[in-house]
Amino acid sequence: MSQEPGENGATDGTSAVTEVGVSSVPVAVATPDILISGMNSALRRLPTPEPSAAKLLDSVGYVPSWKPFWPKVRTFGLTFPAGMEFLPPKEEKPAPADLVEIAPKQKKDVPAGETPKKPTRIKPPADALSLEDRLFYVLQPPLESWLRGQELIMPFEPFQYQYEGIAWLFAQKCALLADEMGLGKTMQTITALRLLLRSGQVRRVLMVCPKPLIPNWQREFKTWAEEIPVTTIEGDGPRRNMIWRMPGSFVLLANYELVVRDFQQMMLENRGGTLGGKADIVGDVDGLGRRRQVSIGGDENPGPPLPKFDLVVLDEAQRIKNREGLTATIIREIPRRRSLCLTGTPIENRPEEMVSLFEFMGVVPPNANPDIRQLSSLSREYILRRTKDLVMKDMPPRLDRDEYIELGPAQRIAYDQAEKDGVMHLNEMGEQINIQNVFELVLRLKQISNYDPLTQESAKLERLCADMEEISASGGKAILFSQWTKTIDWIAERTKDYGRLVYHGGVPAKQREPILDKFKNDPKSHLLLMSYGTGAVGLNLQFAGYVFLFDRWWNPAVEDQAINRAHRIGCKSQVIVSKFICTDTIEERIDKVLNEKREMFRRVLGEGDNENAQLSMNAGEIFGLFDLKARNKAGGAKKIGPKVA
Repeated sequence: MSQEPGENGATDGTSAVTEVGVSSVPVAVATPDILISGMNSALRRLPTPEPSAAKLLDSVGYVPSWKPFWPKVRTFGLTFPAGMEFLPPKEEKPAPADLVEIAPKQKKDVPAGETPKKPTRIKPPADALSLEDRLFYVLQPPLESWLRGQELIMPFEPFQYQYEGIAWLFAQKCALLADEMGLGKTMQTITALRLLLRSGQVRRVLMVCPKPLIPNWQREFKTWAEEIPVTTIEGDGPRRNMIWRMPGSFVLLANYELVVRDFQQMMLENRGGTLGGKADIVGDVDGLGRRRQVSIGGDENPGPPLPKFDLVVLDEAQRIKNREGLTATIIREIPRRRSLCLTGTPIENRPEEMVSLFEFMGVVPPNANPDIRQLSSLSREYILRRTKDLVMKDMPPRLDRDEYIELGPAQRIAYDQAEKDGVMHLNEMGEQINIQNVFELVLRLKQISNYDPLTQESAKLERLCADMEEISASGGKAILFSQWTKTIDWIAERTKDYGRLVYHGGVPAKQREPILDKFKNDPKSHLLLMSYGTGAVGLNLQFAGYVFLFDRWWNPAVEDQAINRAHRIGCKSQVIVSKFICTDTIEERIDKVLNEKREMFRRVLGEGDNENAQLSMNAGEIFGLFDLKARNKAGGAKKIGPKVA
């Protein structure tokens, strides 16, 4: 309804009242419209003023000096109203009735002796320097509120340290999550990924893991993030190439071997290179010194661009610890904006192995060689590591027992003769001796310590059967680890009474999951025989209360990975770990070396003084297993170890 102009030529409700010195000023800012009667109309005492629309706070005549330079801060973060297209539509809830709050809500009582939980907030990363970037993280709601508000459906509520890990991962552009095995690195990663996808921080993710862990990641995504579609890279070459370049794939899941093979080929096509010739990338194929040249030079006829990702996640990231290896070299070439490494063992032999991980993360320049002090500084900034004894005080304890076993008569004769002949042969080699010669003798003596090939006598097997009689009678379950598939098959023939199951590299991939299901659900299956190579990573066997290390691995980190298949979140009772060590044999000497390496691992990750630590097992120490003098003139550190079964 229109109005007649007033005495001063303006409509009622906005007319200027010159008698009282009020000037006419139009008002407009980007704020919600409200209905008012108009200040001027009120002064004129109109009996029935017409409501009119007006804007508040800003006027044409006054513009603050700071306003043109005030940054527009994203304050919604995880609560963007326009969700990702893969997210299911949120169910509409009826509006609550208008209620008057008479008294504030009462806080839940905290039991005596317990500390109330603090809400977990996302802290700005160190590289967030601008006010806008820092406010984006500071203004996010506590992570716990997402569970209470049913914004994120989860099977069960995470532990407090897991909330902290999720918040840390969300904020980092490059990070290494190095929690001890069994603390839920997979769940923390998937949940952080959900938040990153939901907030629009990432749109395309590549997950790389060892081939045996592909089913485990598929299962964990269905458990923790059912709404996120996961596409597995598999099939023949043309099919894989189509999947790599297919739009709309939010999470791609692939194993290391396929990633290296496919990206190497795509890089050659993209840059017009060829295999052989002048090499831009030189990779170590099998870790035994045999090298192949990969040329990725030339760009006369560039092919299709490489697939680009917002985030690349490496599970069991120690797979790229060899900085000069082909796997590490190719994976560093994958285009990405964020990098995340997952491993419970960032150091397996030497602290220099972390340099390759840091280079992938982009915090160490190519060809740089940081010293121990610099590595410690980088670890504090980019590595998050928690151990079970610190964060899971309610978890049932792990009891380690060193079982010292005397060899039987026939075994002792065979062992002593083999050691005598072997050492004599090494001495006769003179200057021609090398680490490989010593290592072959070590392997032979370790195998005889397991059982005598001639008489089949085994003191370890006798101890195992005695323990399994008690375990099976009580309905318990045990896992046995050995580094040799031949030894596992030999034990399997002699432990049929305990419903033994075999799980090693010789078992077809399609049969492995049913074996684990049977071990978990069959009350007659009490013993699972596993190799370190296939059973040490990525499996959840927390229902087993006993772990046997039939023989010792060279690396204590690999042993801990194997043990933590059982001692992890979800275990209901104490886990008893028995390490079989034959007295007066090479196994006792190896045990001493392993204990020293455990201490090294503790020192390098920041718990103690690293300055004077000798952090690698050199040639002299290997020869020292037989009181031999090292003939290696270089005297440098040598990586040794048996091939993973």
